[in-house]
Amino acid sequence: MSTALAPEVPPPLVLDATEQAPRLARRFLAERFAEWGIEDDYVGRLVVCELVTNAWRHGEGPIVVRVFRDECDGRPVVEVWECATRRLVVFPAQPGEDWRFSLGLMAYPDPKGKGGQ
Repeated sequence: MSTALAPEVPPPLVLDATEQAPRLARRFLAERFAEWGIEDDYVGRLVVCELVTNAWRHGEGPIVVRVFRDECDGRPVVEVWECATRRLVVFPAQPGEDWRFSLGLMAYPDPKGKGGQ
């Protein structure tokens, strides 16, 4: 007997790896935040844009974007991944490049074991 899984809510966004992907991901995040009553989505749109842009430029295959609320504290969670099989390499920040370090932290595996995206 097979067991059917419940559909993911909200469903993930699957994008072709094109120059349109970052724009579509920003719109997707903005729509989720609006549904949840979150008015200030600037940081979320910036983060999803950066992650999707990196996946488009340096990854392979389709890009998957998930935006959902953490079950424990209700905070928004943004996940982005692509289908590359190579291992992620994160370079340490250089003096004066704090932005590189902060986005680099997002690439490390999640302590809950979900994996770094």
